[in-house]
Amino acid sequence: MTQRRIIPLRGTMPTEFRRLREQAGLTLEEARQLLEVSERTVYRYENGEYAPTRLAVRTLRQAIGERRVYGDRKPAATRFRFIALFAGIGGLRMGFESIGGHCVFTSEWDEHAQKTYALNFPDNHPIAGDVREYSKDPDLIPEHDVLLGGFPCQPFSIAGVSKKNSLGRAHGFLCDTQGTLFFDTAQIIAHHRPAAFLLENVKNLESHDGGRTFATIMNVLRNELGYHVQHRVISSEPWVPQKRQRVFIAGFREPTSFDFEALKLPPAESGPKLGSILQPPGEVDPKYTLTPKLWQYLQDYKAKHNAAGNGFGYSLFGPNDVTRTLSARYYKDGSEVLVDQPGQRPRRLTPIECARLMGFDRPGRPFRIPVSDTQAYRQFGNAVVVPVVEFVAKAMQPHIAKALAVADETEPREAIRAHG
Repeated sequence: MTQRRIIPLRGTMPTEFRRLREQAGLTLEEARQLLEVSERTVYRYENGEYAPTRLAVRTLRQAIGERRVYGDRKPAATRFRFIALFAGIGGLRMGFESIGGHCVFTSEWDEHAQKTYALNFPDNHPIAGDVREYSKDPDLIPEHDVLLGGFPCQPFSIAGVSKKNSLGRAHGFLCDTQGTLFFDTAQIIAHHRPAAFLLENVKNLESHDGGRTFATIMNVLRNELGYHVQHRVISSEPWVPQKRQRVFIAGFREPTSFDFEALKLPPAESGPKLGSILQPPGEVDPKYTLTPKLWQYLQDYKAKHNAAGNGFGYSLFGPNDVTRTLSARYYKDGSEVLVDQPGQRPRRLTPIECARLMGFDRPGRPFRIPVSDTQAYRQFGNAVVVPVVEFVAKAMQPHIAKALAVADETEPREAIRAHG
């Protein structure tokens, strides 16, 4: 079939080919093989230099139809709509898909994270970029039942209420959190009034700026937005071989019997150990073993700080251990989690091992990594631990269902049922 050459539109929305390819969950190479075209042709499709043939479009749409998105196997009766803000690579989404949720909107500004997200979650909606463009006009976001977000922690500049009043200015989150990404989250909650939300952040959010940041957040959610809000710090070692503490903030629009503190966590000592997520030695590329120069540097650095009486330095772990927290800086030297290799220098975790350490990649549910090692380390270091989110989502599920059942009694919900 004749190829139709078109003028490429640089810096605009993704081409039709890319959109269909991502919905099908295909890499460029996989799409090339499926369509039986040359590498040059598939790149021209991707960049918009050529419009794909009708056969290519039909083949990609068929691939989309054949792909079963994780979570779609849930009965239609359990379905609800949610949105994912600051979505990263989809950890919060995976947790709420596990209880039957259907994602209707995604916002993530980092283009590398978008690439990983798109490959693992083919959708009928494009990935939105900067959330601030949507908080300005929340009507651009579809109606939803649950809001999820891992907003970055930023300092709030809080002026005295009396001064604001004297100037005739609004106080509350419209002023107290202006210019922060929590402000944008609050704007969207205020506009759409979802039945529930779950926000996630680092444990230190509670103590940030002497506790004032967290107090402001809770005041906005409880007193200004009127939600019933609870929070809890949860560590990940019952589910993965990593000590990773995060604070989760759960809110419900209506009163509920949900009790975050009463949730019984699995015992940490029964959790898996590092050996359960490591690749066999023969499958690990030698490039992940530290160079002699880097290994010597890390040893010298640790010795220097040990002599000074502090604990800075690398951490070495074996198959029976639970690791420290994986951070976004892991790509620099891997020092916080080094894998012991008896008889030779230690090594970094591979990206797929990081995916397993964070609960993204599991038997029967592989997670695909289309980016460089550097970007993969950053993405997993910034992510949530998926099984922890699944645990929280499961605890929230009956309360979400009850809230939606009450809504069903007061107003039609054909739009929700349509997603089933």
